[in-house]
Amino acid sequence: MTDRPTSSVELGWQGGFRFSSKDTHGHTLTVDAPQSDGDEFEGMMPGDLLLTSLGSCSGIDVVNILRRQRQDVTGLEISVKGEQLPDAPWTWVAVNIEYIVKGRGLRESAVRRAIELSEEKYCSIGATIAGRAKISSSFAIVEE
Repeated sequence: MTDRPTSSVELGWQGGFRFSSKDTHGHTLTVDAPQSDGDEFEGMMPGDLLLTSLGSCSGIDVVNILRRQRQDVTGLEISVKGEQLPDAPWTWVAVNIEYIVKGRGLRESAVRRAIELSEEKYCSIGATIAGRAKISSSFAIVEE
């Protein structure tokens, strides 16, 4: 049997719909949702956290790949928009990722390839979501 990467988090209910989550490295975050439309809440909603996970997973890959390609990347902004079905369990059906890659002398082909590798090979969150939702993306390069 081969070793597989594993992760774990511990969650504690804080009242209402709020939970505190802690990973094995001691990092914490708050997950919450409004109890009724218009209610205030503290923390990220689970669906927004899923989109955050997708964007950051791919972003880590893209930066790493561009650096390995010796591209002078100086910044990366990512916008992730998702569409869910209107009824429970509100399954994600489409997700669009927009990348704004900043740097000096970046080759368009290198940026395109880094994004493709992330989306098609390396990002575990994207691979998981792609089983249910269509993922699309676009990018722009900003010379600095």
